[in-house]
Amino acid sequence: MDTKSIAPVVKACFAEMQVKLKQARQIAKAAEACAEAGSLEEAVQLSMGIEQLIYDADRLHDAVMLLGRMITADR
Repeated sequence: MDTKSIAPVVKACFAEMQVKLKQARQIAKAAEACAEAGSLEEAVQLSMGIEQLIYDADRLHDAVMLLGRMITADR
């Protein structure tokens, strides 16, 4: 497969992964602050929002890896 046609998709996946992971990091920081303040239940509740973001980032990473294999298979 043509690397030039795949490159924008790979770049977009990386950009979206970065967004998802940044959001997860922000939630983790807020959960940590709650835990440090003694609100463990609230911290755990907040941290539940991380799961979907990490799942989405992982699926984007899977897509990047598949596209990478497609590029190398053509060589």
